[in-house]
Amino acid sequence: MSESPPLPDTPVTPPARPAADVPPPRPDDAAKAAATTGSTGTTRGGLRPLLLRLHFYAGVVIGPFLLVAAVTGLAYTATPQIESIVYEHELKVTPRGAAEPLSEQVAAAERAVPDGTLLSVTRGAGPTDSTRVTFAKDGLAEGYTLTAFVDPYDHEVLGTLETFGQWLPARAWLDDLHRNLHLGEFGRNYSELAASWLWVEVLGGLALWAGTPRNRQRLRRLVAPAGGAKGRRRTMSWHGAVGLWASVGLLGLSATGLTWSGHAGTSIGEVQDALGGSAPAVSTALPAVGSGKEDTGGARDVGIDAAVAAAYDAGLRGVLVITPPADAGTAYVVKENTRSWPVRQDSVAVAPATGEVTQTLRFGEFPVLAKLTRWGIDAHMGLLFGLVNQIVLALLAIGLIAMILWGYRMWWLRRPTRSEGFALGRAPARGAWRRIPGRVLAPAVVLAAVIGYYLPLFGLPLLVFLVVDVTVGVVRRRRAGVTA
Repeated sequence: MSESPPLPDTPVTPPARPAADVPPPRPDDAAKAAATTGSTGTTRGGLRPLLLRLHFYAGVVIGPFLLVAAVTGLAYTATPQIESIVYEHELKVTPRGAAEPLSEQVAAAERAVPDGTLLSVTRGAGPTDSTRVTFAKDGLAEGYTLTAFVDPYDHEVLGTLETFGQWLPARAWLDDLHRNLHLGEFGRNYSELAASWLWVEVLGGLALWAGTPRNRQRLRRLVAPAGGAKGRRRTMSWHGAVGLWASVGLLGLSATGLTWSGHAGTSIGEVQDALGGSAPAVSTALPAVGSGKEDTGGARDVGIDAAVAAAYDAGLRGVLVITPPADAGTAYVVKENTRSWPVRQDSVAVAPATGEVTQTLRFGEFPVLAKLTRWGIDAHMGLLFGLVNQIVLALLAIGLIAMILWGYRMWWLRRPTRSEGFALGRAPARGAWRRIPGRVLAPAVVLAAVIGYYLPLFGLPLLVFLVVDVTVGVVRRRRAGVTA
């Protein structure tokens, strides 16, 4: 039998009011974190809310930088096709008989660029490729050179273009956009910031997604969006599933992007050098007199064609980049530049007086770290596996763009109801770090400090997040105390 309601004249005890000196609980208090996780002091119960808050703040603040990097990276993936269309006249020729000597092609290019200083000559791999002759020239932007394109069959100069390394103008422009938004060294901070936090967001997201109870119970939820879900739950499901599939690729992009960044790249290079993992190079110094291959002091030069012939005898093939002697007493350097799989980066030094190979360096002799760096960078740039590499990069960029937009949508869906006026979505509960055991928290702080030292554009924003978060917490607690 159910209990009867109180009679009208029966006094009903009202709920107890909180004491005047005790502020009401805040929704972002640590108690809420404990309630939502179902843990009152366990490591997992504290780590998950802490990861969630870090993932949230990094996503909101770093998200725009990641979005720009993803959009510009997506545009960059199409550069091989753009170059082949825009510069077809300079790049491609019609085969007709035997090619003329390389020395005559270089001489034609030097006549077309009389005020340039010869830097290198690139011989194409196929019969339809033009020869590139690259010069240093006054008046060009830093890092840029002037390249003359020569028809190997009649040494006609097809045109000249300003190039950045081996990149033609379109690729150089998109590369500069992706790296620094055409803002120079200052602009490089944007891409380094994105690369420094991308791996944090990916690993944090994986930990959160895999740690969700419903995902531990059903493996399918880890690899595919939840069917029938609506609203924020549906958005979160897509955000997590796509993130899982893209995680390995995004971690690779983050790591390789950091290798040539401004601040972190220097630290990574120092560590790599200390571990003996830097890429070696052939020596251009000629053997001393009396070693059996005498240095004649540059009195005689067998020419660029003989240097290429010696490189062919040494087994070099494909695209060859020939660097002439910088001065008397130095050698020609002939290097393969096949950066698709399998990578061929063999090089030889050739004595200009005798045409003999003085040193040979095979890519197989590179340290493991140098090989990994080469493969990683080439994969990041879409060179390692050709069109397949480009498609994978494009899908990763599209996936990252989608995840960022889904993340902002989830934040929007967390906002208060319309009756409360315009407001942004709520942040996850703060204070979870207090419930993490010291034996776990202390090493985590030390690890974050070490990583922040080597990756300053990870460490500085993290410090700013902490300062802002603590400040906001203090202000809210004081306001709560005044209100109470």
